[in-house]
Amino acid sequence: MDPLRKPFQGLWNVVRFNWHFYLLALVAALGLGLLGVAGPPAARGYASALLGLVLIPVVTSLAVSAYVYDFSDLYRLTWLPTTAPAHPAVLTINAGFDEISAALQRKYAPRQLVALDFYNPARHTEASIARARRAYPPFPGTQSVDTRAALPLPDNSVDLAFAFLAAHEIRDPVERVTFFREIRRITKPTGLVIVTEHLRDTANFLAYNVGFFHFHSRRAWLATFQQAGLRVAQQIPITPFITAFILSPHGSAA
Repeated sequence: MDPLRKPFQGLWNVVRFNWHFYLLALVAALGLGLLGVAGPPAARGYASALLGLVLIPVVTSLAVSAYVYDFSDLYRLTWLPTTAPAHPAVLTINAGFDEISAALQRKYAPRQLVALDFYNPARHTEASIARARRAYPPFPGTQSVDTRAALPLPDNSVDLAFAFLAAHEIRDPVERVTFFREIRRITKPTGLVIVTEHLRDTANFLAYNVGFFHFHSRRAWLATFQQAGLRVAQQIPITPFITAFILSPHGSAA
């Protein structure tokens, strides 16, 4: 069976989807490097220091990205619970870039896999998402949904619901709670909701610098789950930079 992911696919995706950032960093590094070598003697030390401030965060984020997306168990899915029923009904949720549906199709051979995409170009304006959508076609049959509206599935119809590196794009806390209440509604009482995310924590700050503000804190996620009526059954640190929340639809909605 052919592998779903190519070597260094994750790192390459990070670079090509965010090439404008890396181009600016390269131009700045070349300018500072030139100034440090051929500039006025009084400016060379400052240029070298600034060059380090430019290069260290870039190299660190790329190294962490390669570890997380290419060398960890994140896409091998070995961290998933082993208690899933045979041929489950599976739901996947993405924000314009779906890297998980095909892998889950292969892992579970589900009797049904529904992929929902809540990407809205008017609200999700990051250039990286638009580039990812051009590079990767959606999973066959993917349906567009609105995080503020009811999901197009009946009550108690899903065994496993996955929000994989996507739900942080719902920036408004009230909207996130509304969305996860919908996920709880369509998940069977015996089912599981699996939310995989970077967190706004020390490890991700060291890895991505100010980029960690794009993530939500563990406290914010726990508040979302509690208000949506989802109970945290398990927290799995897939890497120091990625956490999976295994949720059961047995909490008490606020």
